[in-house]
Amino acid sequence: QVQLVESGGGLVQAGGSLRLSCAASGRTASSYRMGWFRRTPGKEREFVASITWTGGSGTYADSVKGRFTISKDNAKNTVYLQMDSLKPEDTAVYYCASKGATGAYVYWGQGTQVTVSS
Repeated sequence: QVQLVESGGGLVQAGGSLRLSCAASGRTASSYRMGWFRRTPGKEREFVASITWTGGSGTYADSVKGRFTISKDNAKNTVYLQMDSLKPEDTAVYYCASKGATGAYVYWGQGTQVTVSS
């Protein structure tokens, strides 16, 4: 099993920045790709960004491209999501998740609330 713990959420004004962290522990050797997702009440869970532990660049949803940056620290088994130019529509609970080289995301964190005020 892989345990994931998110941190860094909070309340910020529109245009501001936050950095989320996701610390992985347990059988991290089974983890190939880490992703960030978000969910707002009444909406489907939405993909935000992902990165592999071996790769350098990430992939992003169009809605966050150019504003969010995903990165990783292999030594700390931690993935980050730098969120800049935040908008009220970015308000959501953000989750990090882990998957192997194939298949679906299997392991999920507990989520961290991000609230962007207008």
